Amino acid sequence: MPLTREQLRSKLKQREIAPVYVLYGAETYLRDLAAKFIADVSFSEGEFRDFNDAEFSLNTPDNIKSALAAADQLPMMASRRVVKITDVRVAATSAKDTLKEDYFDLVAGYLSNPSPSSVVIFVADDLNGNRKVGKLLKEKSVAVEFASLDDQELTKWARKQITDTGSEMDDRTLRHLIALIGSDVRRLTVEIEKLSTAALPDKVIGFDLVDTLVSNIREVSNFDLTEHLVAGNKARAMKTLAKILDDGAEPLALLGLISYNFRRLLMVKDMMERGIDRSEVARAVKLRYNDQESFLAAARRAEKRTLIHAVKRLAETDLAIKTSIGGSAPKGPRMQIELLVCELAIM
Repeated sequence: MPLTREQLRSKLKQREIAPVYVLYGAETYLRDLAAKFIADVSFSEGEFRDFNDAEFSLNTPDNIKSALAAADQLPMMASRRVVKITDVRVAATSAKDTLKEDYFDLVAGYLSNPSPSSVVIFVADDLNGNRKVGKLLKEKSVAVEFASLDDQELTKWARKQITDTGSEMDDRTLRHLIALIGSDVRRLTVEIEKLSTAALPDKVIGFDLVDTLVSNIREVSNFDLTEHLVAGNKARAMKTLAKILDDGAEPLALLGLISYNFRRLLMVKDMMERGIDRSEVARAVKLRYNDQESFLAAARRAEKRTLIHAVKRLAETDLAIKTSIGGSAPKGPRMQIELLVCELAIM
């Protein structure tokens, strides 16, 4: 049964708790907050939560068996047992899956008769609804998609965070802050906390303070880095990357931005080769008028096979970071994206 974020919150506040949830979508910060909220409301004061709150990462092979076995156990000195299953990936191709088709019958068996005294929360990084397992999870659970917030939703979220910190910010400054950060709610929350501290003692966050403390990740990273990579300018690409990462950008979020641009470049290249009109190309990939010339020029310079290879390597690096290949955060992910940028810049 699909629910919106708001419907989920409303039901949880009324303590209407389902036996199985699937949380997925691009907005991972709100997704993770929702998983925590579900777990929190599943226990009452005085219950032995430590004995009944378990987490299983599917980056470990066969952990789905252990997770569902735990869910079948009766709770100990509590009304419920909570089992959170993280790093769930059912991708477009099975090579990237952590929840393999081999476990379809096991998962289907549990979902058809879930334990009434357990709450199972699948936290998915990738959930392809066209795949057999992905479709099963969405149909046999309370499934909630956490899509990226639009500017209106971001403004509402940011305004609440600012109020919660006891700070003030006028509408013009708030619009500027969101323009700098983009739709990354996790980073938006961190920046608001940083700005609120810097605004002491009067707690008024002004335009100049935002300009001083908040780096423009949209402006710097959203296409400049990609353009340097397409041009084969390794020195500029590495310099831009270092600035973005040193300013506090998360490697995985940055990787998502680069991947988004390369996928759009590949779409543009393909449409150009098919002789599709420029205006239609711009509409298809949602290019603003001021961005069209530089973006189309980059697509013209790039070879199609190079773009295809780049998209493949970006996906491989995304998986490597999520599975901690090359080391755990923060050094491992940074090393992975630095190696990738070096490779892409000399293709």
